[in-house]
Amino acid sequence: MPFGIAQSGKAFRNEINPRFFTFRSREFVQLEMEFFCRSEEAMEWYDYWHRQRWDFYTSILGIPPDKLRVQEHESLAHYAKAALDIEFAFPFGWGEVEGVHHRGTWDLTRHQEYSGRDMRYLDQETGERFLPTVVETSCGLDRICLMLLANRYTEDAAKTRKEGKDEDLRVMLRLPPVVAPIQAAVLPLSKKLSEPARRIFNDLRTRFRTEYDDGGSIGKRYRRQDEIGTPYCITYDFDSETDQAVTIRDRDHMTQERVPCPSMC
Repeated sequence: MPFGIAQSGKAFRNEINPRFFTFRSREFVQLEMEFFCRSEEAMEWYDYWHRQRWDFYTSILGIPPDKLRVQEHESLAHYAKAALDIEFAFPFGWGEVEGVHHRGTWDLTRHQEYSGRDMRYLDQETGERFLPTVVETSCGLDRICLMLLANRYTEDAAKTRKEGKDEDLRVMLRLPPVVAPIQAAVLPLSKKLSEPARRIFNDLRTRFRTEYDDGGSIGKRYRRQDEIGTPYCITYDFDSETDQAVTIRDRDHMTQERVPCPSMC
């Protein structure tokens, strides 16, 4: 003690009117943790998990703090000591993405009552037996993904230099690298360069979620990677054979930097 048990799995809701895309659905993936601790330390752990979960959304997922808010529960269940919801400003309004709850000893008390099993924890050092208090965090994976889409999906209209007209919209999914399905894409400038480009790809895929793409023009390939949220594109061109370097393109800043490529040495 203290320790937590986390799990993920399918959950079901008797939702009469599913709406707002995947925000309200009858079937969804739930992520939940029950954290067991001593009753006298429970409020400290409740505050700790409040901070940790807030930091997860702002620091890890990159959600702007002004798009999040914490709603303390005004009315609590009879067994609860404290509860709060972390909400996100969706296009359709504020909506809950996660709840943090101080559930007291209610969970294990009920398990003990109906199972007939002693659910008390034995402290090996003091010999004390007691029912642990539970601090619970619970969130929906579908809602987190919807929040990322709502926050990170962008459309930019680039103008041609000659005519000054809008081109097709540049669609970008600005996902943080830690959660992007593809973190890096290797793009040979020509299919003739596939052999050395695939060596780079095979080297990167051991450490990152990597894709190899040699179909179509380089511009179209950049656009494809922008749409699926790839943060970095690595282009192997004809100069790479002589200077042992590749061009790395940053999705968000549109910068291109020539860097040495160790895997080519």
